Amino acid sequence: MDHNYPYLCMIVNPKFDETGMPIGGDIIGDNLDKRNIYAPPYPTHIGNSTTVHNPEYPGKENVLVGPILNGFDLSSWAQIPSGKKRFLFMFRPKNSTPFFELDDKLKRMVLLDTTLDLKSKEVYTMNILQKDFGKKKYDVILRQENFHKQAFSDSLVYVNFYNYSSNGFFEAPASLKKITSAMGLLKDGIKDDLNIFLSLYRDTTDLNRSPVYRNYRGVYLGNVKRNLESSIPAEYYNFPLWADTSANGIHSNTWQRFEFLLPGMDISSHPQSFLTIFGQNDGNYFSVNCIKDGKVDIIASAHYSYGIMLPSLLINIHSGEFNPKTFATVNTMEIINNFLYLTTIQRKYPAPKY
Repeated sequence: MDHNYPYLCMIVNPKFDETGMPIGGDIIGDNLDKRNIYAPPYPTHIGNSTTVHNPEYPGKENVLVGPILNGFDLSSWAQIPSGKKRFLFMFRPKNSTPFFELDDKLKRMVLLDTTLDLKSKEVYTMNILQKDFGKKKYDVILRQENFHKQAFSDSLVYVNFYNYSSNGFFEAPASLKKITSAMGLLKDGIKDDLNIFLSLYRDTTDLNRSPVYRNYRGVYLGNVKRNLESSIPAEYYNFPLWADTSANGIHSNTWQRFEFLLPGMDISSHPQSFLTIFGQNDGNYFSVNCIKDGKVDIIASAHYSYGIMLPSLLINIHSGEFNPKTFATVNTMEIINNFLYLTTIQRKYPAPKY
């Protein structure tokens, strides 16, 4: 964020002193930072981290986590009482001092103050977004999820898409944007209307010999438009977990490539080759490679290396007597300015047998 105090503190139902300074609240989410590119299907606080850095809430906060709903493990979510809640987001310095122990002058920088109505037994995803890039105007999108209410198949992988980019970001000069090569051709931003195509590949370190599965080369999935006003969940698209017929229903290293093109561009003309050779993107195209661990070497084919690298949408984990065993997931990809974020959710799987 463009501010001297890069962290946030979230205070739900805040309490104030006589001067109007927050002194407490029902729920506190401190040291909130920009989210990670990948949100895995398990709590991010697991491990030996000793920092206070929280890329999301609950992060490292010791809270009551979400239950298993319709088979989905929601332990990455925090539970919160239903009803109307006041959410106060405060800027704070990037240090280890708890928000309410900061100097008084550092506890008055308000980013956002809003009231939200949370329904009982629902699942929500919240984003704090810069809706207008030039005016530095922020707002919240509270999305009421519906994946846990759908009759999803265990043999299909699901993914939906959002474009929450700021108004005016794409048109802004590059000098005002945070540019990162990790975002490939998305690094300068993207246009508002995109068609989405999917290809499925067998796992290999040499893409020149990596066959595309039959009937899964540049398959049209749907369309995504920039929209910061709607909180309605987007449609889920799917592809088979066992596209690899030789996997015997146990383990697969299938990886996925998503390509985003301006409507009217022809996927069969290999636009990525033209764009990377001549360096002409103009917000018309970018791609995402979802490969196991996000670390497979794909330098063998240059136009693939311009894609964003993220983990596969297939989860391989020790379960039952199999190590590994492959499971399908439910996923969300969110385009926000010149970054793409992936959130993965998985069903509860049988514990490993040793």
